[in-house]
Amino acid sequence: MHLVFNERTKHTASWFNTLATALIAAGAFVPIAALLYGLSTPESGIGYLLALVIGCVVVGLSIHLCGWAMLGRLRE
Repeated sequence: MHLVFNERTKHTASWFNTLATALIAAGAFVPIAALLYGLSTPESGIGYLLALVIGCVVVGLSIHLCGWAMLGRLRE
Protein backbone atom coordinates (compact mmCIF):
# COMPACT_ATOMS: atom_id res chain seq x y z
CA MET A 1 0.00 0.00 0.00
CA HIS A 2 2.89 2.39 0.74
CA LEU A 3 4.32 1.83 -2.73
CA VAL A 4 1.30 3.34 -4.49
CA PHE A 5 1.18 6.26 -2.06
CA ASN A 6 4.90 6.94 -2.54
CA GLU A 7 4.65 6.88 -6.32
CA ARG A 8 1.68 9.24 -6.30
CA THR A 9 3.52 11.57 -3.95
CA LYS A 10 6.63 11.56 -6.16
CA HIS A 11 4.50 12.17 -9.25
CA THR A 12 2.78 15.15 -7.61
CA ALA A 13 6.09 16.58 -6.39
CA SER A 14 7.49 16.21 -9.90
CA TRP A 15 4.47 18.06 -11.31
CA PHE A 16 5.05 20.92 -8.85
CA ASN A 17 8.71 21.09 -9.88
CA THR A 18 7.82 21.16 -13.58
CA LEU A 19 5.28 23.91 -13.01
CA ALA A 20 7.85 25.95 -11.08
CA THR A 21 10.43 25.50 -13.84
CA ALA A 22 7.97 26.60 -16.53
CA LEU A 23 6.95 29.66 -14.53
CA ILE A 24 10.54 30.76 -13.99
CA ALA A 25 11.43 30.13 -17.63
CA ALA A 26 8.41 31.97 -19.05
CA GLY A 27 8.32 34.77 -16.53
CA ALA A 28 11.99 35.45 -15.96
CA PHE A 29 14.34 34.03 -18.58
CA VAL A 30 12.27 34.79 -21.68
CA PRO A 31 11.69 38.49 -20.97
CA ILE A 32 15.34 39.00 -20.04
CA ALA A 33 16.55 37.18 -23.16
CA ALA A 34 14.18 39.17 -25.37
CA LEU A 35 15.48 42.39 -23.83
CA LEU A 36 19.15 41.39 -24.16
CA TYR A 37 18.80 40.33 -27.79
CA GLY A 38 16.79 43.41 -28.71
CA LEU A 39 13.66 41.48 -29.66
CA SER A 40 11.44 43.68 -27.51
CA THR A 41 11.53 46.81 -25.43
CA PRO A 42 9.77 47.19 -22.10
CA GLU A 43 6.88 49.56 -22.77
CA SER A 44 6.01 49.88 -19.09
CA GLY A 45 9.56 50.52 -18.01
CA ILE A 46 12.42 48.50 -16.68
CA GLY A 47 11.02 48.59 -13.14
CA TYR A 48 7.92 46.70 -14.22
CA LEU A 49 10.05 44.09 -15.98
CA LEU A 50 12.25 43.71 -12.91
CA ALA A 51 9.19 43.27 -10.68
CA LEU A 52 7.82 40.63 -13.06
CA VAL A 53 11.08 38.71 -13.07
CA ILE A 54 11.47 38.82 -9.28
CA GLY A 55 7.82 37.88 -8.77
CA CYS A 56 8.03 34.89 -11.11
CA VAL A 57 11.24 33.66 -9.52
CA VAL A 58 9.82 33.96 -6.00
CA VAL A 59 6.55 32.22 -6.89
CA GLY A 60 8.43 29.54 -8.85
CA LEU A 61 10.77 28.84 -5.95
CA SER A 62 7.79 28.71 -3.58
CA ILE A 63 6.06 26.13 -5.78
CA HIS A 64 9.30 24.14 -6.02
CA LEU A 65 9.64 24.14 -2.22
CA CYS A 66 6.04 22.90 -1.89
CA GLY A 67 6.93 19.96 -4.12
CA TRP A 68 10.10 19.37 -2.14
CA ALA A 69 8.12 19.39 1.10
CA MET A 70 5.72 16.81 -0.34
CA LEU A 71 8.62 14.37 -0.61
CA GLY A 72 8.83 14.48 3.18
CA ARG A 73 5.52 12.59 3.23
CA LEU A 74 7.09 9.47 1.69
CA ARG A 75 6.60 6.33 3.76
CA GLU A 76 8.99 3.46 4.31
